Amino acid sequence: MAPLDLLDQLLNLLAPALFVAVVTPLAARIFMQKGRSAVSWWAQIAINFVVGAAVLLLGLWYFGVDGKMATYTALVLGCASSQWLMGRGWRG
Repeated sequence: MAPLDLLDQLLNLLAPALFVAVVTPLAARIFMQKGRSAVSWWAQIAINFVVGAAVLLLGLWYFGVDGKMATYTALVLGCASSQWLMGRGWRG
């Protein structure tokens, strides 16, 4: 596989994680309680992207192919959970 083809495959694999990582903090501002988050906007996107990329890579490893609905469901649940934890400010 040529290097550009590999880069194209990798970017296509991680595109859903990037989309969900950007949309999740926007949705959190609308649907979660008003309050000041302990984590900045860009840090929330970065953390959600890392969580989403890890979920997608685990789904690729487990199923052997990408694009499974179970993997996308885990992506949404993982990003929503990390966003919820960031919104709580790590208070117990």
